[in-house]
Amino acid sequence: MKNWRQLHRSWLIAGAVGVALGLLGAIPWSGEGLVQAVAQEVTAQRMSSLRASNTRWIEVNVTTQRLIAWEGNTPVYAVIVSTGRDQHATPTGSFAIQSKHRRARMRGDGYDVPDVPFTMYYSGNYAIHGAYWHRQFGTPVSHGCVNVAVDHAEWLFHWATIGTPVVVHD
Repeated sequence: MKNWRQLHRSWLIAGAVGVALGLLGAIPWSGEGLVQAVAQEVTAQRMSSLRASNTRWIEVNVTTQRLIAWEGNTPVYAVIVSTGRDQHATPTGSFAIQSKHRRARMRGDGYDVPDVPFTMYYSGNYAIHGAYWHRQFGTPVSHGCVNVAVDHAEWLFHWATIGTPVVVHD
């Protein structure tokens, strides 16, 4: 569940983007449905823009549990991942790699995992990283991060740079 600030920010963004796109009069939904519809449209437009460029970018599809590394419109690497469980959903939206760490310690409510390999933070405490503690790729099992097999995480770590766009969607 979103906290008040996240919901308020979502409403402001939805309103501004909705007006800009002319959606407020065209979509009969209100509340969270409007926020979700506008967010999906913004994500689709971001992906279209990235595909029209030569930019390296990462797509994460939480529905199919797939990650694709792109160079413009060309997929260069694809892997099965594990994103967040329902109670710890992986946030959707457009982000960018903020920091990279060969090894990181990850702690949260109910977990403390040392030496998480090839960690790339893209939104606060959310990251794409290697997972040595499970082999359930293709199934949502994380606390919101994007878990990748260690060898795949290493490839992504060396391919991506700080600022590489990351688009996470349903």
